[in-house]
Amino acid sequence: MPDNTPSKLHVAFASAEAAPFVKTGGLGDVAGSLPQALKAAGADVVVFVPNYDTIAQKYKDQMDHLCDFYVPLGWRNEYCGLERLNHKGVDYLFVDNEHYFSRGYPYGFFDDGERFAFFSKAVVEALQYLPYALDDFTCDVLHCNDWHTAMAPVFLREFYQALPLYQNVKTVFSIHNIAFQGQYSAKVLNDILGLAHVPAAAFQLTCGPDAVNYMQGALNYTDAITTVSPTYAEEIKTAEFGEHLDGILRRRAPILQGIVNGIDTDGFDPATDPRIAQNFTVEDRSGKAVCKARLQEELGLEVRDDRPLMVMVTRLTRQKGMDLVTYALDRILSGGVQVAVLGTGDSEYENALRYFEGKYPGTMAARIQFDPALSQRMYAGADLFLMPSLFEPCGLSQMIAMRYGTLPIVRETGGLKDTVIPYNQYTGEGTGFSFAHFNGDEMADAVFRAARLFWDNRPAFDGLVQNAMKADFSWKRSAEAYIALYHNLHPEIPLPQPESEPAPHEEEPVKAEQAEDERAEEAPAQPQAAEDAPEKQPQEGSGDPQAKDEPLAAQVAQAAGETGAEPVKKTPARKATTRKASAPRASTAKKTEGAAKATAAKPKAKTAKAATAAKEPAVAAKTTAKAEPAPAEQADAKAQPAATAKASAKKPAAKKTTSSKTSTAKAAASEPKATKPRTAKATTSAAKPVDAEGEAATDAPTGATAKKAVTTKKATAAKKATSSSSRAKKAKEADDEPKHASATPAPATVKAATVKAAAPKKDAASEAGDAAKPTRKTAAQKATVAKPEQPALDLDAIVPTVTPAPQAPTAPTEKTPTAAEAAYTPAHAKPKAAPVTKVVPKATRKGKRK
Repeated sequence: MPDNTPSKLHVAFASAEAAPFVKTGGLGDVAGSLPQALKAAGADVVVFVPNYDTIAQKYKDQMDHLCDFYVPLGWRNEYCGLERLNHKGVDYLFVDNEHYFSRGYPYGFFDDGERFAFFSKAVVEALQYLPYALDDFTCDVLHCNDWHTAMAPVFLREFYQALPLYQNVKTVFSIHNIAFQGQYSAKVLNDILGLAHVPAAAFQLTCGPDAVNYMQGALNYTDAITTVSPTYAEEIKTAEFGEHLDGILRRRAPILQGIVNGIDTDGFDPATDPRIAQNFTVEDRSGKAVCKARLQEELGLEVRDDRPLMVMVTRLTRQKGMDLVTYALDRILSGGVQVAVLGTGDSEYENALRYFEGKYPGTMAARIQFDPALSQRMYAGADLFLMPSLFEPCGLSQMIAMRYGTLPIVRETGGLKDTVIPYNQYTGEGTGFSFAHFNGDEMADAVFRAARLFWDNRPAFDGLVQNAMKADFSWKRSAEAYIALYHNLHPEIPLPQPESEPAPHEEEPVKAEQAEDERAEEAPAQPQAAEDAPEKQPQEGSGDPQAKDEPLAAQVAQAAGETGAEPVKKTPARKATTRKASAPRASTAKKTEGAAKATAAKPKAKTAKAATAAKEPAVAAKTTAKAEPAPAEQADAKAQPAATAKASAKKPAAKKTTSSKTSTAKAAASEPKATKPRTAKATTSAAKPVDAEGEAATDAPTGATAKKAVTTKKATAAKKATSSSSRAKKAKEADDEPKHASATPAPATVKAATVKAAAPKKDAASEAGDAAKPTRKTAAQKATVAKPEQPALDLDAIVPTVTPAPQAPTAPTEKTPTAAEAAYTPAHAKPKAAPVTKVVPKATRKGKRK
């Protein structure tokens, strides 16, 4: 049976507005930025937006007609067209119906309930056309936002759930502001929604005797509920902030969570923003002083750098804390703080701001208008940003202000508490200032705490500015949280992976070096040497640093076979005593490899001819295929191994480790590592057979943790089995016997009891006729360097333990009881005595009957 599980998560995002096409508040910023972040996080996203008449013509010219269909809405069928526009990699699908959306403004009409009920049902109806209109887009998650799309989860479950395409669709509903819920007359339940005949739906939508609530229906029908901050998610479960929906939210608390919004960090970047007077960065904030001076001049304020400038960009409503502002503004302005306010709203607050502007000229500026360009200049030029909201689901203005280095002063509620870290005067931490209660005096105190820090401790104030500008408010964190939420709804779909650039391959230089070594090896290679010295491939993922030097060491081993040199094999016991010398060997190999690379182009041809015609010794073999030493250096290399061997033969066994370190260090400077191949990976602990020319059939073992433990055990066994006198005798006999005698493999019993001695070093000095040979170090001798020698055990003197033969089991005999045991009777076996009846004389009876 084929697996129909989708390989990628498909998300349909529905919103009544989306920047940059249409925007009236924070919802437009979310719908314009979050889908792009979800796309970057690995999900496939499409966005549904109404095709308003207010959308700029330049965007309408880029739209392509995708499809059209009819939407049943109550007793009517309404036309719906889908216009497609790809913006920053995300497909925006505009729902087209001129009867509903060809208006001068998105909201505020008598039929808003019908308009957005149509939009919600059009989104659900369009999901069945997307697999054919788009590239096999099958919706997995339908993400709805605010009351405008709140009826979509209700329509999906009541009208479309039985269709195969909708059975796996999960819904997510995001609350951006619970104060706006979409409440309308109960008449729309039958005339528009068509749900009057469904008792369960009618009950879950009704919020009063003659009213329905769109958001209430979404909270009852959706699979997951989100808000725009964790603190706001907790606040709306209380009667103070729940707006009569707190009971439903408490009941559905397990599926409720808060995810903080982000901002467009590319659009709000002081380093590249063309709308501000001068750009600046967190490292160089000199441009911010220029922006402040230009803003003061533009607003008619005194151009003074020693006075803090506090601004507000907000709607003039009670929710935004305008009651506190009008109460404390007189105290703030008289205290030396400049204030500028931009926005529109209730007339009482507009008139109050005009009054203070006339009372404090040069200190107070009020701009009762909507001007996005001026708002950017105010974000960039101000020192402080005031936001004393009664409640704030998330808030974007405080994050934009911190992005431009303006410290926010906020009330600890909703997203303001989650995004602004209050200043700590003892540690210097924080990104702004805050106060807890909705109180005008407490707000003024917070303003003057910031002003006094500006006046008295400017370095600490600048440190807060730096902290605020470094804070991360990108949509990446929010998108990751939403992706995790979607994955919880669809665990069978693989978790989307963010799109990342492939990392550069680090092994390319090693591969290039191996290819170069192979090309250099083809000319002088001998077939016999290739057969006699098979190369053992390193294991993958072993992490062995010698693996990178393998081509160079393979050339050394092959060159040694061509010239008749016999590489010295490391016995298992030697591994335990030469661990400290591994670092000099590694550095020697790196030096040899570096010298070989430096002189690769000059003597390659000469060395290849000399190796083929004259059969030079092992010192001038494949390691010198890239770097040919001078004649004087060759002579030193020939004489030095013999002198080292003579000196090491006279030293006692206790100084073997020191001599081996010294000889290794000296040999690294004058001769290549022809006697110790770096690429040895064999795992055998006994000596391997060699061919007629003395070349080893397999490489010697290298250091590994598991091999070290086996080697130590075998070295101990060899030490116990062989006495010191027998070891000296065997070493002498091994020096006298011919070289080809080592070609005979040792029996299996000898390997288990005694470790075979290493072959003598064959170098250029021995070929020249030098009689001096290096003294061989047996495994048992080297093991005694690290541990004091113990007396050898006499295996013949051990008396075997005689195990007695098992005896046949005998039948148990009966024990004759004694007289006391026979006379003893248990209490439970004794016969019970008859009960004693007491006879009372008649004379002593009481209560005698007369």
